[in-house]
Amino acid sequence: MKCSLALLCLLESLLQTVTGYTVLPSEFHLKGDYMVGGLFNVHHDGNPVPYGRPEAIECSSQEFLLSSYRRFQLMRFAVEEINNSTDLLPNVSLGYDIFDHCSDSHSFPGILSFISVNSSIRPYDNLSRMSEVIAVVGTFTSPGSRTVAPLFMMDLIPMVSYGASSSMFSRKQNFPSFLRTLHPNKDVVKIIYKMLVHFNWRWVAFLNINDDYGNDGRDVFIEMIEDTDICLAYTRGLDEKTNYTPIFKQLEMQQINVIIVFAPEWTAEAVIMSAIEQNVTNKVWLAVETWALNKRLPKLKGIKNIGTVLGVSEPPIDLPGFNDFIYSSKGQSDNNNEEQQKLCNQVCNCSGLRPENITNAESSFSFAVYSAIYAIAHALHNTLQCGSGECNRKITPYPHVILKELKKSNFTLLNHSIQFDDNGDPTFGYFSIVFWNQSGDAEEVGFYKSDPLCDFVINDSKIQWYENKPMPSSLCSIPCDEGYKKKTDGPHKCCFKCEICPEGTHVNTTADPYLCIKCNDKTEWSSEGSTSCNRRVEEYVQFTETAAIFVMIGTWAFIGFTVAVTVLFAINYNTPVVKSAGGPMCFLILSCLILCSISVFFYFGVPTDSFCVLRYVPFLLFYTVCVACFVVRSFQIVFIFKIAAKYPKFHSLWVKYNGQWLFITAVFLIQLLLVVFVYSFAPPKAYSITSGYFDKLVLDCHVSLNKSSVSLVFLSLLCLLCFIFSYMGKDLPKNYNEAKSITFCLLLLILTWVVFATVFFVYSGKHIQTLNALAVLCSLYSFLVWYFMPKVYIIIYQPQKNTQQYFQDLILSYTKAITY
Repeated sequence: MKCSLALLCLLESLLQTVTGYTVLPSEFHLKGDYMVGGLFNVHHDGNPVPYGRPEAIECSSQEFLLSSYRRFQLMRFAVEEINNSTDLLPNVSLGYDIFDHCSDSHSFPGILSFISVNSSIRPYDNLSRMSEVIAVVGTFTSPGSRTVAPLFMMDLIPMVSYGASSSMFSRKQNFPSFLRTLHPNKDVVKIIYKMLVHFNWRWVAFLNINDDYGNDGRDVFIEMIEDTDICLAYTRGLDEKTNYTPIFKQLEMQQINVIIVFAPEWTAEAVIMSAIEQNVTNKVWLAVETWALNKRLPKLKGIKNIGTVLGVSEPPIDLPGFNDFIYSSKGQSDNNNEEQQKLCNQVCNCSGLRPENITNAESSFSFAVYSAIYAIAHALHNTLQCGSGECNRKITPYPHVILKELKKSNFTLLNHSIQFDDNGDPTFGYFSIVFWNQSGDAEEVGFYKSDPLCDFVINDSKIQWYENKPMPSSLCSIPCDEGYKKKTDGPHKCCFKCEICPEGTHVNTTADPYLCIKCNDKTEWSSEGSTSCNRRVEEYVQFTETAAIFVMIGTWAFIGFTVAVTVLFAINYNTPVVKSAGGPMCFLILSCLILCSISVFFYFGVPTDSFCVLRYVPFLLFYTVCVACFVVRSFQIVFIFKIAAKYPKFHSLWVKYNGQWLFITAVFLIQLLLVVFVYSFAPPKAYSITSGYFDKLVLDCHVSLNKSSVSLVFLSLLCLLCFIFSYMGKDLPKNYNEAKSITFCLLLLILTWVVFATVFFVYSGKHIQTLNALAVLCSLYSFLVWYFMPKVYIIIYQPQKNTQQYFQDLILSYTKAITY
């Protein structure tokens, strides 16, 4: 049964004082004016055995870590270098007590000895009670730091770690005197994330040691990829009992080709060696700084079969004089003897270890240890107000004062500016991207530094992929082609199906690759499978188009003919033909036809609200007057020849009170009131037609048919009334047969608008506006040509028929005919 070595370690100093007993010089202890504690895991408790009663941990029986022993020697080297300096801490010597912190949870004796004062362990309540050490370097692991840090935080003893990268230590409310000379996990994870983006790897696995360090790295990674295209396909916490067979089977089944191993070197070695044994091939392994510069793994047989190893590490920094120090110290006789075994965990069973074993060991975290010692030395230098070759030895360097100076660190060490941020994290250093090449070396292929101009660079040409094949991909689903949206297929966003975006939508892979975004129907269009919306082409009938020019020429010709007819009728005003055509009413009709023609010009050009009003209002008002005039003319003709004799009193009243003018005025006022009332609530407005068009935007005028139908119905009733009267007078004398002309005009009018209505329901392009203008113009021409032109012909070419005698003879002949 083992004795309680912890108690022996605590009593060691008392035994030396009482008995005068001394031990031979030890690598773990050096006397000095001011003592610095060191916590190094020279041994590793690789396979802890459960026990049933309290037992001490004996580090010398654990697995020996050469890389950590190298870091242990670096502390000794740095202290010796400082003690030999004439500039830093002149006439002041640093001493150290180093403890082999081989277990994260059971290696307490050394820590207790650091913080004990006169064999008492409690927070000092006055400045006369101060621990032996002014600061502590270590520990290496995050779990170890979390375990022992609270003991140092109690007295604000500065604890400068060279390997604990968990995010928790940045929280100063929990760890007020904790600083570190390596970057926290978030910086390493950020570089890994940038590598994944650089190589377009989206489907990755994350294997981490199941402790504070590994779990924190996993959590930081999950948080970093949360709103990105990268998916964590598989994650697993690892320990010494992990069975890797099902892990690798799962990776193969999920087709995961990129594996992040976020673990210390001893766990990473177990992962890689298991991959070699189980013939895992063609994977990409991303190593973190704890094992990226591992010296043993790249030399293993079969390491090339597992695929490609890329890593993130702080680049090795040459430490001048360190190799000479190792050869000098190891050239002396071995210090391991029976007496030193009484120092418990302050002994190294490293007999037979040669200097080259140490100098060639993995150099990770070397500068972190070196800079930690120098940071403490500079803080002590400033606290003692050293200068001009001496220090003020009267000043007591309390740990909390050393802590204040540590936080203000600002010095240059081997061309690196050593500073800490508010969280105690370093602001110095940069990272190398390394590749395990065919020679078994970690070759630098890129770098990362916090520089906005050039923060991340990788030289892809230096990387040789597995069996010289192209770079492996790691995707759950093949990327969708352009114009296809992703549709989630399973719990991971990286697993999806591709669906083409329909017409009128587009997909923006930058904004949201899972959504087909609808285009603005009024101004945009898109075809099936579009990545953007196109601007609709605005279409309207321009004044310069052939059809528009043709219609406008026809309109000007109409105006010209109408003016000519008006002049001709004015010259021949007292002739029978003009009087039979309506006399003064002819000039009203011709004037209204000219005013109606104004509407035609507003069917062309960009439609505006005012254009839309002028399209319809002049035509409705003045064409109503024209139709009213023809109603009166038809009625008068029929009334004179067929009704007057039967109803003489009605005829006399009609003549006496100018019934025709009263009727025309009443019709005009009614239509005017209807138009004003209707268009006050629903005026014609310019609008864009998109329905029925794929890529065009037809500009037109919108008229509310429900509300404007009242005025249209009123005009239609007038036309119907006119047609009835004109049809009743179709058998009147030839020269008095205006009724036949009016009937024919109305038939043409009806035919014109029936044709237009048919085309309107079949075709609704921009040229419907031209057809509408043409229909208006035809309506005007129908009255001009078929009512007025026959009169014009008689006036000009048959003047013999334009006499009073000729008209009387016709009337006499018609009277005799209807008498017999």
